[in-house]
Amino acid sequence: MGVDQYIKMAEGYDGTVLIKVLQKYLPADSTVLELGIGPGKDMTILKKSYAVTGSDSSKIFLDRFMEKNPHDDLLLLDAITMETDRKFDCIYSNKVLHHLTKENLVKSFQMQKEALNPNGIAFHSLWKGSKVEEMEDLLFTYYEVDELRKITECDFDVLAIETYDEIEDDDSIYLVLRAK
Repeated sequence: MGVDQYIKMAEGYDGTVLIKVLQKYLPADSTVLELGIGPGKDMTILKKSYAVTGSDSSKIFLDRFMEKNPHDDLLLLDAITMETDRKFDCIYSNKVLHHLTKENLVKSFQMQKEALNPNGIAFHSLWKGSKVEEMEDLLFTYYEVDELRKITECDFDVLAIETYDEIEDDDSIYLVLRAK
């Protein structure tokens, strides 16, 4: 899937509802690393309350966002290896980590813990279900609540795992985690 096609697909979607949930757990002015900014909609909302560093594994997305936001803090970053020496109060993603295999999701959570300050928060949304599919060369891995709890419980205390509606009833899950 090309960048322009992805941006068009993402029109009309943003993390406003999710960010309101995050605000219950994360004080204003905290540092946030957003994994997978894509077109940057959520980063723009997050910046109203937090000191945000945006990241993506696609330089094209970062370059496009930087054209309109030249002073923003951006990192070319892979969500699996998380190769950065920086630490954050929160790591946030909205429908990004479902592009990883289940094995790589486990690795990502382990690396996220390393990139968080003590008692840091991880906040992510994923698609709910039990299938794995590929669409337009993009992997989509769906998760059930219990599975996400098992994947994260070694490195994090689960503060919340809730289902919510994005396109259909209960088609999505958000999870709020605190690093152990």
